[in-house]
Amino acid sequence: MNTFRTGLLLAAMTGLFLGAGWLIGGQGGLVIALVIAAAMNFFAYWNADKIVLSMYRAKEVTRNSAPGFYGIVEQLVRRADMPMPKVYIIDNPQPNAFATGRNPENAAVAATSGLLQMLNSEEIAGVMAHELAHVRNRDTLTMTVTATIAGAVGMLANMAMFLGMFGGNRNSPLGGIGALLVALLAPFTAMLVQMAISRTREYEADKIGAEICGNPLWLASALQKLEAGAKRVDNIDAERNPATAHMFIVNPLHAHSVDNLFSTHPKMANRIRKLEEMAGAPLQARPWG
Repeated sequence: MNTFRTGLLLAAMTGLFLGAGWLIGGQGGLVIALVIAAAMNFFAYWNADKIVLSMYRAKEVTRNSAPGFYGIVEQLVRRADMPMPKVYIIDNPQPNAFATGRNPENAAVAATSGLLQMLNSEEIAGVMAHELAHVRNRDTLTMTVTATIAGAVGMLANMAMFLGMFGGNRNSPLGGIGALLVALLAPFTAMLVQMAISRTREYEADKIGAEICGNPLWLASALQKLEAGAKRVDNIDAERNPATAHMFIVNPLHAHSVDNLFSTHPKMANRIRKLEEMAGAPLQARPWG
């Protein structure tokens, strides 16, 4: 059901982009939007992981350079019977983490220095198991494509604003009104769809992550600390690139950001409650280390 829902939401996001192109430029605008969407998704499939990691200045680490953190990911990968992803650390005081990559064979997981300083080994294991769950479910590709289309919608909105100031494109079926509708409504609608996709995937990643690490309470404890820490510390890079916010395990944006009017993440209390319910259910918890 989650996969079906995510597919519908991705289709809605693509339809929004194509509809915006039609409102701006009529049939010609629709064709141009279709070509742009195809080109951007093709590019995102092969390169978006590198772009996101570069955007946050993530540095790849190895067993020698970060034995503790790398060892945790390595042990989780063995438990999950998955390919070993590349492991990165982001020099950022806000405690957070994300995964990226087009498939499990070409994946990367990243944690901030703030997260590694704040959490103990069991909590780090819970967080990285959550990120590996995203990799296993191929959510990383879904979220990357979503961020790409959302960015493209924003680009069209800026173009529409410019055209609307001058009466719109004569090929637009609604003239200047069509351009203004795109400028005002498209970014907001894209944000709602992006939010729905992220929320759909987060609960599933929490569940599978808890199964991978062997104890749901490790992730529950980590989420409590991460939410409190993320609220206290700004993530300047995320504020500059709000379309990537849904990739993080907790929302990196703060209330002073316009893009945070609606959160891309489920309520933390609900996520923690579900994990605590899992812990009360029969689960073969395995000792860490």
